[in-house]
Amino acid sequence: MKVSEAMTVDVQLVSPDQTIGEAARMMADHDIGALPVGQNDRLVGMITDRDITVRATAAGRGPDTKISEVMSQEIQYCFDDDDLDEVANNMGNIQVRRLPVVNRDKRLVGIVSLGDIAACEDAKHTGKAMAGISTPGGPHSQTAH
Repeated sequence: MKVSEAMTVDVQLVSPDQTIGEAARMMADHDIGALPVGQNDRLVGMITDRDITVRATAAGRGPDTKISEVMSQEIQYCFDDDDLDEVANNMGNIQVRRLPVVNRDKRLVGIVSLGDIAACEDAKHTGKAMAGISTPGGPHSQTAH
């Protein structure tokens, strides 16, 4: 199965110049936990509810903090024509629950989450990805920044 068959296509996008308060409201309004950050038609980062909580609120920053100050800039992504099993394995290895999905022109076309994979794949693939994601530490640890 290809990523395009499982991904969420209705993606909300924010700008690095918007505030974390705006991002949090968008997350609440759309019941989502992550937003891709775009600038000049390019993906420049991701901001998650956890970024807002740990990198901003816990550090004493307010809702007017710019997204660019707390977003993850190291963007991991996959292509819409990638094999879903391979992407699930990669998500476990790099310890992320969501990946932006781009087409071969590197334009954002969706997001694939662990939930999307669970809805489409068998429990073995989902469990393997979750086990990797849940291992403490790693390159996306909030305390490593």
